[in-house]
Amino acid sequence: MTGRIVVSRRIPEVGMSLLAAQPGVEVEVLEDAQDRGPARSRLLDAVATADVLLCLLTEAVDRELLSAGRRLRGVSQMAVGVDNVDMAAATELGIPVGHTPGVLTETTADLAWALLLATARRIPQAHRYQVEGRYRIWGPELFTGADVGSGGSGRRKVLGIVGFGRIGQAVARRSVGFDMEVLAHDPRNRDRVEAVLGVRWAPLDHLLSEADFVSLHTPLTPETHHLLGEEELRTMKSTAILVNTARGPVVDEAALVRALREGWIAGAGLDVYEDEPRMAPGLVDLPNVVLLPHVGSASIDTRDRMATMAAHNAVAFLQGERAPHTVDPGVYDTPAYRERTGG
Repeated sequence: MTGRIVVSRRIPEVGMSLLAAQPGVEVEVLEDAQDRGPARSRLLDAVATADVLLCLLTEAVDRELLSAGRRLRGVSQMAVGVDNVDMAAATELGIPVGHTPGVLTETTADLAWALLLATARRIPQAHRYQVEGRYRIWGPELFTGADVGSGGSGRRKVLGIVGFGRIGQAVARRSVGFDMEVLAHDPRNRDRVEAVLGVRWAPLDHLLSEADFVSLHTPLTPETHHLLGEEELRTMKSTAILVNTARGPVVDEAALVRALREGWIAGAGLDVYEDEPRMAPGLVDLPNVVLLPHVGSASIDTRDRMATMAAHNAVAFLQGERAPHTVDPGVYDTPAYRERTGG
């Protein structure tokens, strides 16, 4: 086997080692640093002579880039979501796209709960207060927050889950220990929602008006862009907390800043942003937010597994085989794919 794999940004070593172990294969990494991506011009130049592109969700894999890859046999993305990839163009050009589904479900669900708890109990704010040496004496109103379980009121809290795929279901499972009532909204998966014991399907407006905590787990599509805007945020309880570990543009971030500033809702925990890595003006200055740098799947085990899956997809493309995890497997049966691969 011979060929050239271009890796847009270095992935965990377990994946790099798998690529390097392929005899006769040239592997070029365009960017080693973790805090920046490759220049667009360099990416375009590299793809022009690549047989496979292994990329991250930070790269725009658009029609221009795909068209530049005249030799491309496939694109392997180290992520489950592919909203940065022009899938219509990829299919039209006969380029299969691999991804890494399933493996990050539990890790991202853990992170959603970490954000929910941290925001509700104001943990980062209390941590800063302590380490800055400002703690002098205990007080009855020092960093009071919201109960997630029944707490002092004895009232079962309501968790609203928007998007009930693998991650949404994993988040629901974790609510059992807090004895929560769970509402879920997913227009495409109502039967799946109602099949899960203890979870009730609800229209979005009802879910938003009833939930004490709203956790977003929907993919980014034209239908879900700004799914939560001003009207939806005003529908939520003034005591409610919003958690987003899905995709930033699902929420109108400017409207969210107003909602948090003006008290439409009580708080928000965010791992993703509308114009990532930039944040809407004013968001970082709010006292009722917990903000993370897109670390939903960032456990060592999970990122290693994602890198391994992405590398296996890349090697399969290079060998002219069907990748283990392809977003649109129908592309393999198109004339464009057969022409591209000589099949």
